[in-house]
Amino acid sequence: MNVLLLSPGYPPEMPHFTRALAQVGASVFGVGDQPPAMLADDVQAALSDYLQVSTLWNEDVLLTEVRQWLGARRVDRAECLWEPGMIHVARLREALEIPGLTVAQTVPFRDKEEMKRVLDEAGLRTPKHRRCSSVRECWSAVEEIGYPIIVKPIDGAGSRDTHRVEDEPQLQKVLGDLAHVPVVSVEEFIDGEEYTFDTVSVEGKPTYHNIAWYRPRPLVARNNEWVSPQVLALRDVDREDLTAGVELGKRVLEALEFETGFTHMEWYRKADGEVVFGEIGARPPGAHQVDQMNYACDFDVFVEWANAIVGGASVGEVDRRYNVATVYKRAQGEGRIQRIEGLEEIVERYGEFIVWENLLPVGAHRRNWRQTLVSDGFIMLRHPDLEETMAIADEIGKGLQLIAG
Repeated sequence: MNVLLLSPGYPPEMPHFTRALAQVGASVFGVGDQPPAMLADDVQAALSDYLQVSTLWNEDVLLTEVRQWLGARRVDRAECLWEPGMIHVARLREALEIPGLTVAQTVPFRDKEEMKRVLDEAGLRTPKHRRCSSVRECWSAVEEIGYPIIVKPIDGAGSRDTHRVEDEPQLQKVLGDLAHVPVVSVEEFIDGEEYTFDTVSVEGKPTYHNIAWYRPRPLVARNNEWVSPQVLALRDVDREDLTAGVELGKRVLEALEFETGFTHMEWYRKADGEVVFGEIGARPPGAHQVDQMNYACDFDVFVEWANAIVGGASVGEVDRRYNVATVYKRAQGEGRIQRIEGLEEIVERYGEFIVWENLLPVGAHRRNWRQTLVSDGFIMLRHPDLEETMAIADEIGKGLQLIAG
């Protein structure tokens, strides 16, 4: 099978998907805006051919350059696992008559308001919401929905440019901060725990799913620099309190007519047990959450995805052995990392449970914590017992510090 893969070298997880396609026997035709020499060695080794396009973001130019490059070669699948490229690869599918999600099917995965409209029509619980393209429309939406509200871009990923608003003065400030965003979604704030529902599907049926728990919920972590956010992939995805969320996720996939590949959904569980949809992308989660799945089950979900894409193979039985927690760290201070405190003690106490230490080294410039969940690095650990996993993750969050200056 010939698979066209848009942006095989970026973001950081993409090389693993590229490698996996080649590993299951696909000929991988990569299309990206990076020079070939800048692709990682394993990506170059996995590609059967590569086209460096002049731009990924002009669809007409992209299609013209891809057509000329492919010539008479047949393409069986066209894939992109990066949020900004979803619509572009859908247009390539339509123009080149390749199976997969059409543009119309892809739009609800990118447009949060269209997404909720489709789910509302399917009778699924979404937050009350309004699409707003002006300040006046935002004020009108608040009058209808009531405080507190969430204001966010309709096509955003993660919690970037997402704000919880409690009152009129705060809304006035937030609208000023979002002046660069042309269209926003104004929606009801759902007070509850936030989880993921991540799937690999084959012909509309999830054959593998993962549930991760955000500690605390991303909106809190995104607005408080002192927080060390955690994402915890749960070993027991069949817990009674998660059943309604799993059922919601499956119904969302049906309503959105998702076919084959990866999806990443976020949902809420309120204190009274009600589950509410958050949002969904036709892609895997970022911030190394796919790696969490591998460590939880001791398998290669990149290959499982590739098998689904290439041969329609289901994942089959999964041995869920561990809970896996990732603790993301943010340096104190500005500038370059001067020292790392507490790491030796943590490794001495919990080293047998740590599967990945990926902190910025001393001398590196700290990252902008508002722009990336990974922040200044992370420690990933696993343990079969949930309470122990949480306790160790909390100790790492408190005891590990990166100092910048």
